[in-house]
Amino acid sequence: MKRGFLVLDIETVPDRTLYTPEVKAGEERAFPPLWAHRPIVLGVLWLDETYRFKRLGVIGEGKEEPDMLSDFSAFVERERPHLVTYNGRGFDLPVIALRCLRHGVPLAFYYQDRDYRYRYSDEGHFDLCDALTDHGAARAMGLDAIARLIGLPGKVGVDGSQVEGLFNAGQLEVIKDYCLSDVAQTALLLFRFRLLQGHLTGHAYRTIVTDLLTAFAAEPRLAQFCRHIDHERLLHTAIP
Repeated sequence: MKRGFLVLDIETVPDRTLYTPEVKAGEERAFPPLWAHRPIVLGVLWLDETYRFKRLGVIGEGKEEPDMLSDFSAFVERERPHLVTYNGRGFDLPVIALRCLRHGVPLAFYYQDRDYRYRYSDEGHFDLCDALTDHGAARAMGLDAIARLIGLPGKVGVDGSQVEGLFNAGQLEVIKDYCLSDVAQTALLLFRFRLLQGHLTGHAYRTIVTDLLTAFAAEPRLAQFCRHIDHERLLHTAIP
């Protein structure tokens, strides 16, 4: 079976039925524990086995959380793509698993296919944050900084600390655009890392990235992201 790639990023808000943070004067609100996060957007980019663009969007868009989680689980169960994330082992997948636990949604692929949970392999789930820190040996780095390192804009206009406020203000479409921007940057970082690994030549890297940028340019939700890309830096390589 040929396996494509599903680049994944989620946005969450605290589940106020489970968690009320203690806020002390003069202190920032603490980041909620994993079990207290409620996913509101599951942004994905689907690529085929040769990295060609298939689809960008939001899984379970317009549905309630249990149905959104069911759609995600069913898609991965059926297609068995390699998941690609940035800190997905530390956040995205544990949050999804905990919310499936809460709602009684099966997540069979995650627990029955060893590749999705085995940390020291690119197969099944490739967490770029984990790879870039040598599986925790180096200090973790945010996607914003790593994206800017290679010519991507990082956080443009919105960052994770604003998601709850935007959600409460009914600005879900803004959150979706923000999430898909992170998905796009994670995908482009994947190819830069494949170049670093020696799995792509400079020519192959530039071809893949150029094709993907063309696809992104046709996506209205990525318009702001696309305007801030440093194409010269992103496409530059020291090898042919």
